Amino acid sequence: MINKITTAIAHPNIALIKYWGDLDVDLHIPVNSSISMNLDGLFTRTTVTYSSEITRDDLFIDGQPASEIAQKRVEYFLDRFRKIYKISGYFQIESASNFPINAGIASSASAFAALSLAVTDACGLSLSEADLSRLARLGSGSACRSIPGGFVEWQAGYNHESSFAFLIASPSHWCLVDCIAIVDTEEKETSSRQGHELAQSSPLQQARIMNADQRLDECRFAIMSRDFDLLARVVELDSNMMHAVMMTSNPPLLYWKPATISIMKSVIEWRMAGIPVCYTVDAGANVHVLCEAENSGAILNQLKEIPGVLLVLEAGPGGAATLEIRN
Repeated sequence: MINKITTAIAHPNIALIKYWGDLDVDLHIPVNSSISMNLDGLFTRTTVTYSSEITRDDLFIDGQPASEIAQKRVEYFLDRFRKIYKISGYFQIESASNFPINAGIASSASAFAALSLAVTDACGLSLSEADLSRLARLGSGSACRSIPGGFVEWQAGYNHESSFAFLIASPSHWCLVDCIAIVDTEEKETSSRQGHELAQSSPLQQARIMNADQRLDECRFAIMSRDFDLLARVVELDSNMMHAVMMTSNPPLLYWKPATISIMKSVIEWRMAGIPVCYTVDAGANVHVLCEAENSGAILNQLKEIPGVLLVLEAGPGGAATLEIRN
């Protein structure tokens, strides 16, 4: 009789060079490579029960049955997992995050990274980090970046084997802090998955893709040399370019709230006043404000004073997806 329970924890990540648009929608092969930082202190904890007594896949999020959309998305992922690794049987999945989900803080990344690690362990599989990254990508593209720890690069590739993420610098390499200004905790009207499908309708998408490799090289160099000025320049440019694509898609996507714009303008003013700080915004209204650890206290306090900011989360570079419990 099969009976295995495994719990895994994974962190969301903030993309410093963004992934937006798919070369292969089904496999989540992106049109360009990307770079991210895992977010310490923020996590999704996922428990998988694999038992011969379970007759269907069931997903619970924060103690409640998942929505039909979330349930079907996980079922599709698990069907692919079973096919790839020739696994039979079903799973009960309980998932909970300690930060707002579906609000532009990469909740699907941490969720599918944790699920990938937990479900493979529950089935007695021991995958390499690269293989876990490939598997997580099938659930959510950015989930592949939440498998390794620290600063991570996702090699876009051109097929399932060549598209995976890997560590480029450990969490201890650079004491960056992400001050996440939460201005909206509601679920997005248009999911990132839907947004990726619209990207090609923008007349600006090809221009964004054309020099993505240059921005990737600059960002990687900035991280490895701990050059904050260069990082700020390329990270803000890349974020602005992605949102320009969103706004010029058909139909257009505008995730920002008034407070989003206020924060971005404030960050620019702070930097002009001599404070090393920059912003980046994923597919949502919330703003990730990056600085070095020595400046994070002041930045946190200033963000809290901006009208429309509901709360501010703080996260340094986080570790890799890990198993919490083995039975």
